[in-house]
Amino acid sequence: MKLALSMRPQTLDEFLGQEDIVGKDKIIRLMVESDNVFPMIFWGPPGSGKTTLAHIISKGTNSEFYHLSGVTSGKDDLLKLIEKAKHNRETGKKTILFIDEIHRWNKAQQDVLLPHVESGLLILIGATTENPSFEVIGPLLSRCRVFVLKSLDIDRLEILLEKALKDKTRGLGKYKKTISKEAKELLLRLSGGDARILLNALEMAVVSFKDKKISEETIKEIFQTRSAGLYDKKADEHYNIISAFIKSVRGSDVDAALYYLARMLENGEDPKFIGRRMIILASEDIGLSDRGALIQANEAFEAVTKIGMPEAQLILAHVVIYLAKAPKSRAVPNALGRAKQAVYEFPNEPIPMHLRNAPTKLMKNLGFAKGYKWSDDYVGPVSGQSFLPDKLKGRKFYQP
Repeated sequence: MKLALSMRPQTLDEFLGQEDIVGKDKIIRLMVESDNVFPMIFWGPPGSGKTTLAHIISKGTNSEFYHLSGVTSGKDDLLKLIEKAKHNRETGKKTILFIDEIHRWNKAQQDVLLPHVESGLLILIGATTENPSFEVIGPLLSRCRVFVLKSLDIDRLEILLEKALKDKTRGLGKYKKTISKEAKELLLRLSGGDARILLNALEMAVVSFKDKKISEETIKEIFQTRSAGLYDKKADEHYNIISAFIKSVRGSDVDAALYYLARMLENGEDPKFIGRRMIILASEDIGLSDRGALIQANEAFEAVTKIGMPEAQLILAHVVIYLAKAPKSRAVPNALGRAKQAVYEFPNEPIPMHLRNAPTKLMKNLGFAKGYKWSDDYVGPVSGQSFLPDKLKGRKFYQP
């Protein structure tokens, strides 16, 4: 696809979105205008402009720009660039190193990079779709300013779409095609805030279809094969959606819970993963307020395991509705939390003598199990003694 490349903004004025960091008197614009670039990491979803912004920064400053991929490059590539950066420094030129998907570099590779960022030899601009707190080593992260880039909203995507359709030099203007209102709304929605997806789909609609006016049917035809790979099961969006799902069930919003369930399933999520999370939720957020919830969730997991997709989605939907409508209670995790806190406060309290086993005569003579009865008519201490250690006597952990 050529359109996404040809339509790439060349200046900050052309750059759409992220006005909070690239707008007038905002930090990145000021940094470029003053030619004072410092190490930074762009964290954001695909198509939000991370790579484009790095290129714009390099063009607006007196620096040499190098681009490495976190997937295909490694230590040897970095060492070669370090030598070039040393030469640049001798000639008074700065070196910007842009590492796309920096989260793909392991700790050893990032360790090699660290001293050269610290010394200022390399001005690092990293791009990642993953949370840098987990994927970038602490010493390197502490030397970089992290900027969070957001998906483009509908208004900015529409501006980009209109420009791409009309621009005869960089866009598709030479084809003289238009787009129906319904097709435009669908395309903007299905792009999901990703400028690259929008432009690739638009280019396909213009170049591959003969109609002069792009129809809603054309957009549907293009997106029917859209890859579910956008939903990376190891990426942040995976955790964002399961979090939204759990919170919707917890909040008794049946419709929202079903929406997030369908979204996960349509994107290829493992139904057993969803089933396991529902078992946890049944105990954590419903507990004893509905004693059937844990049974229902466990049965759903068993059924999903036996049946598989696509039929398993009906079972999941069945139990999601049940759990969302069930009364909620945090009594179980709260009780466990209080008990754990007591263990933290009193980690090694002696077990009461009357609760200890006495398998030998010596232990009986020492008082082990004394005062504890176990018979058909009574079980427990016979003199009102506590089951808890003395210092915890009377402590209540479970509060219905």
